[in-house]
Amino acid sequence: MQVVRQILPHAADFKRFWKKEGPFAFALTSAEFPPVLLAPEEWIFGYAAEDVLKELMQFNQKKMAFVLAEFNPDNQRILRPENLVPWKIRHFPEEWNHMASDFFIPEGYLTQAVADQIKTLPAQVDEKQQVAAAFFVLLEKNLDAMGYVLLKPRPGSKYAAIHKYLAEWEEDEAEAGLI
Repeated sequence: MQVVRQILPHAADFKRFWKKEGPFAFALTSAEFPPVLLAPEEWIFGYAAEDVLKELMQFNQKKMAFVLAEFNPDNQRILRPENLVPWKIRHFPEEWNHMASDFFIPEGYLTQAVADQIKTLPAQVDEKQQVAAAFFVLLEKNLDAMGYVLLKPRPGSKYAAIHKYLAEWEEDEAEAGLI
């Protein structure tokens, strides 16, 4: 797992970094200001989408884990809300507690959308791995709605498609008189 976090305030900075350190398969940044879980103008680069998403969440730093929720089917003393599955993410990013999502709710409780996504993925030996895989697939699909930009490879390419994004970025900088 090689992931790089880098603050790149201008398109020219991005190009220099990409030429020197890249190319990467994935590049992620915020589409909103102030950014959530990122510093202003910060990017995360990596070779696997899941690694980039884990870095965004600070999964390893915050010791996150997929764990059974208190209302799992084995615990008959607690009522389980209908839309939730018996899994949650321990140490879930507090910053995401206010985000509207159909696959998680505050405190990292996962919804039926995760269980539905599991059905579309190849079977894995461990249920926890299935839950994690489904969560990260859904997270990748929903990044735009959450205020992020994820540049990824086009079919048949190994590296993130950056040219269109960079062209728009340079155009914005030119209109703002920054170039």
